[in-house]
Amino acid sequence: MVTPPRIPGAPAGLRLPVFAAPMFLVSGPDLVIAACRAGIVGAFPTPNARTVEDLDAWMARITAAVGDAPWCANLITHSSNRRLAADLDAVARYRPPFVVTALGSPRPAIETVHAYGGKVIADVTTLALARKAAEAGADGLACICAGAGGHTGSLSPFAFLRAVREFFDGIVILGGGIADGWSIAGAIAAGADYVYMGTAFIAAAESMAAPAYKRMLVGAGIEDLVVSAGITGTPASWLRPSLLANGHDPDRMPDAPGRAYDSTEIARARRWADIWSAGQGVGAVKAIEPVADIVARLEREYAAALGRLNGGTA
Repeated sequence: MVTPPRIPGAPAGLRLPVFAAPMFLVSGPDLVIAACRAGIVGAFPTPNARTVEDLDAWMARITAAVGDAPWCANLITHSSNRRLAADLDAVARYRPPFVVTALGSPRPAIETVHAYGGKVIADVTTLALARKAAEAGADGLACICAGAGGHTGSLSPFAFLRAVREFFDGIVILGGGIADGWSIAGAIAAGADYVYMGTAFIAAAESMAAPAYKRMLVGAGIEDLVVSAGITGTPASWLRPSLLANGHDPDRMPDAPGRAYDSTEIARARRWADIWSAGQGVGAVKAIEPVADIVARLEREYAAALGRLNGGTA
């Protein structure tokens, strides 16, 4: 028998130490609910709900569908986000067990989330940002490393994780190129509590990604990725065919535009909506399939990896 490692602080019923990462214009209620029902943490960025009224409806639907299963809301805390206060009001009403903050300090969310017993996790891409988030009172850090899709980091996952563990003993989520159960086991063995998996779920049947986006992922490999800050102002990993289809030369990307992350505007920003991202695990996406099937495969791979760690022959 292979006994999976304990998931620190994890709610009951979690099947794998995995967050289906919150992805812009991809993660919505269907994906969150399917992830939670499959036994992982479903997450979505609040800007995906184009209005505050939409966000309220999404959260009401999620809470009604998932019961006690853990789920996560992702807030943009950058100073340019004029909708942050309204999004925090929705968080206070619907009480997601996890709230991930991105593109800014976790501090604006801490009082609201701690008031109902939730956990605040800060997305970080550097050690300096990790230290600042820890000092601000974050319960956890989501270490976004080289290989991540969307807004990406540049540090090796294992080097970043071990450096963070020298000063932080809270929750750590590791993200970047984690696309199968073997990688999940490696991250947990190295000291992470959870992993982020985004690209693996873009082509899920329940995701909001356009059908053409899903087909592009199935046909893509790691060599089809381009990292550039020229689209959003922050370095991100983009699919080369998508850049070409939108008139960009992947070898001569534009300079980074100003960073503006207002939830009331970004869902309508065409420069973000029509250019598609992926992480370095893109080669593991072989088909458009339901979340339940993806998680079942991850569980088999995870068990095989644990067997290898425990001296088995997997």
